[in-house]
Amino acid sequence: MGPFTRMLLLAALFAFPAHFLRAQTPAEPLDPWAGHWEGTVQIPNMELKIEIDLAKNSKGEFAGTFGSAPQNLKGLPLSSVAVEGRSVRLVLKAGKEVNTFVGVLSADGKSISGDASQGAESVPFSLTRTGDARISPAPKSPPIGKELEGTWSGTLDVGEKQMRLVLKMANQPDGTAAGTIVSQDGSGMEIPIAMTQKAASVTIDVPSIGGSYVGALNAEGELVGKWTQGSAVFPLTFRRAAPEAKKSRE
Repeated sequence: MGPFTRMLLLAALFAFPAHFLRAQTPAEPLDPWAGHWEGTVQIPNMELKIEIDLAKNSKGEFAGTFGSAPQNLKGLPLSSVAVEGRSVRLVLKAGKEVNTFVGVLSADGKSISGDASQGAESVPFSLTRTGDARISPAPKSPPIGKELEGTWSGTLDVGEKQMRLVLKMANQPDGTAAGTIVSQDGSGMEIPIAMTQKAASVTIDVPSIGGSYVGALNAEGELVGKWTQGSAVFPLTFRRAAPEAKKSRE
């Protein structure tokens, strides 16, 4: 079915989701929802393999991630997880599309079945628990130079569509570096990145979507390079974002 396939491709390429699950605490052993779930979405003429991880965060609330090996997606944060009795509602946002999975836990607690919908279209899905949740912590990177720290903005030209991106990189008190990237024309949310600097060049990896960027600082202080994801390669230049205007003193 076209929309579901387009949803996954859009998520894989440009709809960077947010609030990557950090500081997860182990779910209670007897919680019927916690774990790693694998299954399929029954798209007409094919089965799309998916995997979902559910666990409670540090606030004791359920959160989760979505993956699909055929789409090279892993650990995309779900926008929301709502559990009530033996029913669950999972929401995954990709760009302007909202994808909802509504399912029911089996009596033995080993499987979930229900419907996945996008707009007016709906298809069945099923999941089976295969083990503990596999939610990875946010990536940590070696320190970067001061010339890379800060907020950068760039635009991906994808055919008839342009995707505005905001990249943030900063050194941390523990001696590591951390960063995020967000698509302003996608979900508008941030996702953590891993980065490695060599002289004036930097490599940025976005593990959850299998994407990467390699760029180098030029004489004008711009990061000029290419964004790669699967077989897709796009030129991408980042420029320092204009500083926010300071409030006038009274």
